[in-house]
Amino acid sequence: MAEGNNVLLGILAIILGILVIAFPIFSVFTASVLAGLAIIFLGISLLAKSFGAWNESKGASVAFLILGIIAVVVGIGLFGSVVAFSFLASFWLYFAGFFLIISGIMSLFSKETVGKGVGALGIILGILYMILASYAWNPYYLAMLIGIWLIFDGIALFFVKPSDIMKTESTE
Repeated sequence: MAEGNNVLLGILAIILGILVIAFPIFSVFTASVLAGLAIIFLGISLLAKSFGAWNESKGASVAFLILGIIAVVVGIGLFGSVVAFSFLASFWLYFAGFFLIISGIMSLFSKETVGKGVGALGIILGILYMILASYAWNPYYLAMLIGIWLIFDGIALFFVKPSDIMKTESTE
């Protein structure tokens, strides 16, 4: 069984998951506002970095400047836009699903016998990601996916011990 901090985080994740499912549009709106703000701040940071890098490398400075402007524009476009957030979430799931399918096919053709099982799993997960991506276009379904993920993650936190995570990371 998990320790105190994980149980508290698990309970919070479950409560948040239920709230996301109960208020889907408000939840996706809130997520789009937070994502938009984060990208705007990233863009501002890149713009500041572009001015600081001017003396050392003009090319890097121009690259930071262009990326900063793009990030600010994307952040403003994403800020509070449920449709844009749903589109980006769906696009990301399609993108990840595509790469899971490609890597699964590559694993199937590898010489390792373990790779074949992993390859089949990658193809199945990739197809599942593609199916989820088709539903993520709709903000209601996107909120349901996020809420269900939070609930499952919260339940999983009940069974994770932080010491086990630290042991696994330190042995790698």
